[in-house]
Amino acid sequence: MSEPAVDGPSSGSDDSDTTAAGPTDTSSSTGVSSPTAGAPKEAPDDSEASVGDDPGETHPEASDGSEASVCGDPGETHEAGDPVLDVMAALEAERDGHLLDLQRMKAEFANYRRQADRRTVEVGGRARGELAEKLLPVFDACDLALEHGADDVAPIRASLAQILESAGLEVLDPVDEPFDPNRHEAVFHEPADDGDDTGQVVVEVLRRGYAWDGRVLRPAMVRVRG
Repeated sequence: MSEPAVDGPSSGSDDSDTTAAGPTDTSSSTGVSSPTAGAPKEAPDDSEASVGDDPGETHPEASDGSEASVCGDPGETHEAGDPVLDVMAALEAERDGHLLDLQRMKAEFANYRRQADRRTVEVGGRARGELAEKLLPVFDACDLALEHGADDVAPIRASLAQILESAGLEVLDPVDEPFDPNRHEAVFHEPADDGDDTGQVVVEVLRRGYAWDGRVLRPAMVRVRG
């Protein structure tokens, strides 16, 4: 009767040992089978690497389109309807118009200046000629005095003639020169000698004539033969 009582507790101790070992095995198995305890770290995915890339690096996909739009052909950026080109064309047209006006005004002013200079010369020459024409009676009086033997008048006439001739006065004294109706006034006519084919020739000057700068102030009064 005593042996069954002894065997009961020993079996109970076996159960306790099993129970005590159970948690120990669970903890050990948990430490071994944990996926994060000793597993090596995997390389980051491509998508994650793109998030942490260097900011200085360029992405070809994005840069191709932007560079194509910025660095395109310069001629393609300015179209026919570009307002900048329209403004430049308008300014160039206005500039050309002002340039043409300036050239036309310059040519007109040059023509006016030439005409004014020529008119000034003509007016001045005509005024001097009128003054010389008013002095012609003085020359006639000197010539008449010399014909009557007043030789003292000769220096006065020579000085006056020298001054006026240097200014443009021309004395017409055409003795033995061909008759010119534009510069001579024929008062007497003589027939030509036989066999004389020289034409009309001035044989005597009755009164001297005068001209100023090619313009006849008074024709010479002459006698013509032929």
